[in-house]
Amino acid sequence: MSLFAAAAAFCLAATVAPQATAAENADTKAAQKYVALGDSYAVAPGTRTYDDENDPCRRGPLTYPRLWAEQHSSYSFVEASCSGATTAEVQSDQVPQLTADTSLVTVQVGGNDVGFVEVLKNCILTLDDKDCIAGVDAAKAAATNNLPGALSKTYSAIRAKSPDAKVVAVGYPRLYTIGGDCGILGLSDAEREALNSAADTLASVTSQEAQKAGFTYLDPRSAFDPHSICSGNEEWVTSLEWDKINESYHPNKAGHRDGYLALLNGITG
Repeated sequence: MSLFAAAAAFCLAATVAPQATAAENADTKAAQKYVALGDSYAVAPGTRTYDDENDPCRRGPLTYPRLWAEQHSSYSFVEASCSGATTAEVQSDQVPQLTADTSLVTVQVGGNDVGFVEVLKNCILTLDDKDCIAGVDAAKAAATNNLPGALSKTYSAIRAKSPDAKVVAVGYPRLYTIGGDCGILGLSDAEREALNSAADTLASVTSQEAQKAGFTYLDPRSAFDPHSICSGNEEWVTSLEWDKINESYHPNKAGHRDGYLALLNGITG
């Protein structure tokens, strides 16, 4: 082979090799998959915007999993989350939608296991602080005694289905600023403090179980605190809405976009 031919062959190889690598990288990106698991905090209550208002799962376009998927178009997206889900329902109905090639999983569950919705209703509808606080204490006891095992079983099921996925366990925010601008109307500060303490208990249990499972824990409390109910700032959580009780005490559009989405992007890039 002449010196010229050898040089030409070398240049051609140098040109083709990077193109092949780029194609391989594109294929790798295209193969990435994100699956969202969870309860009403991972879907649309609070945003007032739904795909289908009659769908009991109450999914919609303005939630943090949907927004993340839109920003990361190289990922295929599966939304398994459903309003009202417990850990048992996540295991039976949602985990089967995971696959071995899943790259990213978010899972937000636990509040329904401890009856937090009923706790909130009880605090809203009862006049005596003691009744509200007693309900909160019962939920915290359930979170401490029963939730660790339920989460451990759920997390193990996720890992078994998607052994190589990055899994982010997503927590719940505190709801209220104590001594804020809400005044004496609505819940008392004692009731608000009790509800905040329930969020702290859920965070403690969930973060511990996530760490044991090798998952990343997304803690929203510090980010949400300046935007909680009664804060005087833009609120990221809906307050009590008598016309739509099931919208109450959920992240709103800003909570999903500026709260959860920003925090998730901080973990995933």
